[in-house]
Amino acid sequence: MTPVVCSDLDRTLIYSAAAMGLAGPDETMPRVLCVEFYQGAPLSYLTETAARGLADLAAATTFVPTTTRTPEQYARVHLLEKPPAYAICANGGHILVDGVDDPDWAAVVRSRNAGSAAPLAEIREHLARIGGDFVLKRRVASDLFAYAVVERAALPPAWVEDLTGWCAERGWRTSLQGRKVYCLPEALTKAAAAAEVMTRVGGATLLAAGDSLLDTELLAAADAAIRPAHGELHDTGWTAPHVAVTGASGVAAGEEIVAWLLTRSSESPGSAAGRR
Repeated sequence: MTPVVCSDLDRTLIYSAAAMGLAGPDETMPRVLCVEFYQGAPLSYLTETAARGLADLAAATTFVPTTTRTPEQYARVHLLEKPPAYAICANGGHILVDGVDDPDWAAVVRSRNAGSAAPLAEIREHLARIGGDFVLKRRVASDLFAYAVVERAALPPAWVEDLTGWCAERGWRTSLQGRKVYCLPEALTKAAAAAEVMTRVGGATLLAAGDSLLDTELLAAADAAIRPAHGELHDTGWTAPHVAVTGASGVAAGEEIVAWLLTRSSESPGSAAGRR
């Protein structure tokens, strides 16, 4: 049984130009590989060193991209020459098997949400009522959750905090990632989908990586995990005894995360190295 590796994508493995966080003379910058285009323009990158390490990781483990992106948004990302057999999208709302959405899992998720949280329509209506000029867009993802694209500099000081409290009373939670404020049902978690993949593949060891509050349950459920020295979890100081923190931030942290996952996967009981 090979180890299962579930990793968030944005600001964990892949980075926009604005999120790379590179500093120093131009001649010292690393070579980077573009892995996503949007409307014909390059959008997301990782270092070439990270890309090579990721290919090795995918060959040695069951590598599962685990993202809040919808399946359509995930489809723009080309991390590997051969796409992974499993991917988790919409924060656990979809499990893709060889690129195809699993309808049985989608039905399970919707049933759980319906039994534990207020309807999505109520959340959408509230987001519409409390918006201002700082809200640039409002979107619904996979008919599962809602998010707003905001101008961070113009956000009223208590707006996210007030929204968080309101959502909590209705079985929902919030997460601020970059310019996006997410509202998701409490039962919609990456950890639940990761547990389902573990069952399907017979995984013995779960390794994980992520940077946001939406990754908390996944990192907590893993046998070992890592987060970057940036993002929501870093800003709140969240950690756990089995969770490592990178020394670097930005795209350099992504490279460090891949190396850490590769090393830990080789040490796990299900790996070839771990069986020797």
